Amino acid sequence: MFLDRPHALFLPGVRLLRRSAETPDKRNEACSAHLDIGSFIMASSYVKPKEKTLQTLRDTANRLRIHSIRATCASNSGHPTSCCSAAEIMSVLFFHTMRYRPNEPGLPSNDRFVLSKGHAAPVLYAAWAEAGFIKEPELLNLRKINCDLEGHPTPRLPFVDVATGSLGQGLGAACGMAYTGKYFDKASYRVYCLLGDGESSEGSVWEALQFGSHYQLDNLVAIIDVNRLGQSEAAPLAHDTDVYRKRCEAFGWNTCVVDGHDVEELCQALWQASQQKGKPTMIVAKTFKGRGIPGVENADNWHGKPIPKDKVESILHTIQSQIQTHDVWTIQPPLQDVPPINTVDIRMPSSPTYNIGEKVATRKAYGLALVKLGKANKHVVVLDGDTKNSTFAELFKQAHPERYIECYIAEQNMVSVALGCAARNRTIAFASTFAAFFTRAFDHIRMGAISQSNIKLCGSHSGVSIGEDGPSQMALEDLAMFRTIPGCTVFYPSDAVSTEHAVFLAANIKGICFIRTSRPETPVLYSQEEKFGVGHAKVVRMSDADRVTVIGAGVTLHEALSAADELSKQGIHIRVIDPFTIKPLDADTIISNARATGGHIITVEDHYKEGGIGEAVAAAVSGEPGILVQSLAVSGVPRSGKPAELLDLFGISAKHIITAVKSTFAN
Repeated sequence: MFLDRPHALFLPGVRLLRRSAETPDKRNEACSAHLDIGSFIMASSYVKPKEKTLQTLRDTANRLRIHSIRATCASNSGHPTSCCSAAEIMSVLFFHTMRYRPNEPGLPSNDRFVLSKGHAAPVLYAAWAEAGFIKEPELLNLRKINCDLEGHPTPRLPFVDVATGSLGQGLGAACGMAYTGKYFDKASYRVYCLLGDGESSEGSVWEALQFGSHYQLDNLVAIIDVNRLGQSEAAPLAHDTDVYRKRCEAFGWNTCVVDGHDVEELCQALWQASQQKGKPTMIVAKTFKGRGIPGVENADNWHGKPIPKDKVESILHTIQSQIQTHDVWTIQPPLQDVPPINTVDIRMPSSPTYNIGEKVATRKAYGLALVKLGKANKHVVVLDGDTKNSTFAELFKQAHPERYIECYIAEQNMVSVALGCAARNRTIAFASTFAAFFTRAFDHIRMGAISQSNIKLCGSHSGVSIGEDGPSQMALEDLAMFRTIPGCTVFYPSDAVSTEHAVFLAANIKGICFIRTSRPETPVLYSQEEKFGVGHAKVVRMSDADRVTVIGAGVTLHEALSAADELSKQGIHIRVIDPFTIKPLDADTIISNARATGGHIITVEDHYKEGGIGEAVAAAVSGEPGILVQSLAVSGVPRSGKPAELLDLFGISAKHIITAVKSTFAN
């Protein structure tokens, strides 16, 4: 039951045009004429759409069902029942509520739509076919190798902003888009997210609910498609929509329950959402999985199964017989109120100001670099997970508070929000926390790569060198994790100057970047004029008498330099390399210097051996005869202690580097 509210509103202003009566050109002319007399109609309360409009929305929903069934049958795989439960929701959203240009799906001013229940991709593709962007025959190429209509949505398609399918992530990305629209773009576009009831078991959904209400994202509407059935059995709450309502209300959302197959209730609920101020809206839509399919609707064990071929024509005929109209929608375009921005070719306002020998933690240099970057470009935004006084993201907050987002202790959601902020190139988003805590967000980062996202992540407190806090805070797996992310650039700066360059370079790279920073203060190694590049290592100590090449990064580079100083007193000389980027690794520099030092390489890292610098170097030289790699790395679960004690205990201190060098000669 909905109550009309006496507020002014912008009604969708959608008109119907007969397919048989007008050509595409005439339809466009008619749309323009319609807009000339006023894009928006003012009203003091909700006005029920005409019956003809409602019937056409019902008919469009049934056409979406038909497209989804045909496409999944053609591919002999997919989720037609999940599509059918959402058909009316998609019909009302795409052809009554949302404002967008169908021929320009990536237009910054368009309303956003995130299909969090990504397995219902065929109904999304069907909606874009009905909107005219996809040619209808192309739907039958669903899931084929030469077709971008994949099993779950990816940004290979211009109308997909973030990849979905790993459940529980869409709402966080939608929060990022809504935050950007409200606080950065200050534009009128709205964000809609469709979730499944099964994925509401994911904790990240509730992280996003908390974020959305805390930041009063009243330009965000989420819809839960409560179709009762999960993959293998019923979802925990089945059809208990009242519990969904109470939970969402408890998280601070304006919430209503509707019949998800009643287009008029959906129209009214979405109108009410447009009137809500200060809160996001959650629409709990009770639906039935497989709606409209005789013998399948609301039945168990149909998830992810196409309709049997011997029953398809009969089922399609049944659905087709319910369609009464064949009208074409004229979709209302958005307001063009999104400001133009530039996120390329960013230049720092000045060179680093650190002096050689000055002691600065790379985590602090990261924060200081962000401040400079924020001055250079007003579209740089920074997120943090309540660790800003440790990652030094707080320095950015102090300088640019309007562009800082506190995500609190919800790292999964922080990554998803960053993905949403970066969508459609609206921001350059940096997100930071302890590097160890990014491991819990690995799936979200992985999906970010599939999303072709442009986010920058910084993990501080890497390795045992953090000291007394102990193993739960020590990142020892992060390099391995980020090295596996396709297209990810992995920076491991070893001093303040190289950290500033890492931040600057990351801002100008298209794609995911990870910057690994350390807790201890370490001496500045490089001059203010030193130049850095992605995939270019630095040889920081060398002589013609060098007998071994030692590669270290972060604190272990300084341990290697200490070892070099001590060894030189004993008449033994080693070459020391700072890789700067672990991915891509500068294999040419490593190989040439290894050959110059007798083929001997020792890597030393504050990280587990598996997936770290040693294995990266070993892979880089694997095809080179006569080069041997010895790896010094942390083994086993560490413990609390002083940083120097822990470096020594786990065999990555200067003392152990000296022993390894001498052992190389002995062997």
